[in-house]
Amino acid sequence: MTNFLEAKWENIVMVNYAVPASVLLPYLPYGVELDTYQGNAYVSLVGFLFKDTRIFKVPIPLLGTFEEVNLRFYVYRKEGKDIKRGVVFIKETVPYKAVAFLANKLYKEHYSALKTQSTFKITESTKEITYKWLVADKWNIIKAQAKSEAIEMQNSSLEEFIFEHYYGYTKVDERTTEEYKVNHPRWKVNPVINTEIECDFEANYGGNFTFLNNTLPASVFMAEGSPIEVKWKRIKI
Repeated sequence: MTNFLEAKWENIVMVNYAVPASVLLPYLPYGVELDTYQGNAYVSLVGFLFKDTRIFKVPIPLLGTFEEVNLRFYVYRKEGKDIKRGVVFIKETVPYKAVAFLANKLYKEHYSALKTQSTFKITESTKEITYKWLVADKWNIIKAQAKSEAIEMQNSSLEEFIFEHYYGYTKVDERTTEEYKVNHPRWKVNPVINTEIECDFEANYGGNFTFLNNTLPASVFMAEGSPIEVKWKRIKI
């Protein structure tokens, strides 16, 4: 199957909030069901570095490395005896208008282009990752400090639930969903020590998520990341 996109995803920070299922149902694509962990639905505010991006194996001059911040939630689709676990994006933010346009046009996603920044402070013992993006003249911040030594995720853990979803589902309209596959190895994680989260959820993601402005995260995870592949083939449900 042809790869549409190849890149490296690095220094991934996942800020996870348990939310009522009713908040997510309006965004649920046709043909998939809400995935939960121990009875709770989650959204994740995610920051990571998109690096060395290639489209159909062709490098993107000057635009191949950039930050992305997104808000996503978790779903699954049954196909016979198989269960396909995936994510739905509420919104994805990148610094380049060309990248946002291409993703929206080809994949019908919900990208926006905003000014972004990132810093990475890595020592033998700790790593500190910071992502910033500018909305209405205010910097939003995801900052996490973790141990430098990466460890394996535990089976059946919340970390595994958050990271181990390998499909993307896009709500085209009320009766049409597109499915695509993302390939990457199982990631190792860095135990998080400290965090700083400043996000205006209403300004970024709309009034349905305003309550998260006053909600503490259920967890914050960090992963080293890896090369990834996004398949060109999309299945309409």
